[in-house]
Amino acid sequence: MITFPNAKINLGLNIVEKRPDGYHNLETIFYPVPVEDALEVNILNEGNEKVRLHQAGLEIEGEAENNLVVKAYKLLDAEFNLPPVDIHLFKHIPSGAGLGGGSSDAAYMLKLLNEKFSLELTNETLEEYAARLGADCAFFIRNTPTYAEGIGNIFSPISLSLKGYQIVLVKPDIFVSTREAFAQIKPHRQEIPLKEVIKCPMEEWRELMVNDFEESVFPQFPDIKEIKEKLYKQGAIYAAMTGSGSSVFGLFKPEDTKTAEEDFGKKAFVYRGVLK
Repeated sequence: MITFPNAKINLGLNIVEKRPDGYHNLETIFYPVPVEDALEVNILNEGNEKVRLHQAGLEIEGEAENNLVVKAYKLLDAEFNLPPVDIHLFKHIPSGAGLGGGSSDAAYMLKLLNEKFSLELTNETLEEYAARLGADCAFFIRNTPTYAEGIGNIFSPISLSLKGYQIVLVKPDIFVSTREAFAQIKPHRQEIPLKEVIKCPMEEWRELMVNDFEESVFPQFPDIKEIKEKLYKQGAIYAAMTGSGSSVFGLFKPEDTKTAEEDFGKKAFVYRGVLK
């Protein structure tokens, strides 16, 4: 059985306060993007292993047992004593890019196992399991536009469709430390709540919608800022960094056929597609 975990972008990302536990409360909007990994699970009929992981595509750092798809399997196996499985994961979504690739893989693994082994878990229950794997994992269970609060784990559905708009997504060969990005944030609330901003025409988002991480990341990595500027020069209606970086996306009108022909560097990951 095979499935295709997709990425997400953040439309706006505001760090509103620091919590007593050291984490930060935020507000953001997750929107699904059709950049996809491939995930396949089959029953393992040989050897004594409970789970076997084969990885291909973009390189994934770390040991296999620390991969979120393996953790997702072990989470459900502890409850349902699942058969041994052979997992194939092809990575197309860049890691450490603010695109939620690992979180998506984990959520889709839960959904795939639920279907394959007829566990009959509801979306609500799957979300509870997903939340145990990571703050934004639960978003990918329903995989629809979502307003997120708390540490990115409290969700509210929103009415927002960008269907037909073109997206250009650029991930430069730059690593941004999320810990360092947070360390330089000064929490505050925006004048206009994000839920209200998205009701405005997209042409107004450039002045109203903010990713707070840009203020700390751009001075350290001017090349990321330059990507955003290039996207605007190419005609993007709205462009921003997603998450804490280093990916930047630009949204273009559906009829715009000349989106972002700039050279973003030989090592940059560049995706051009249409939102659903």
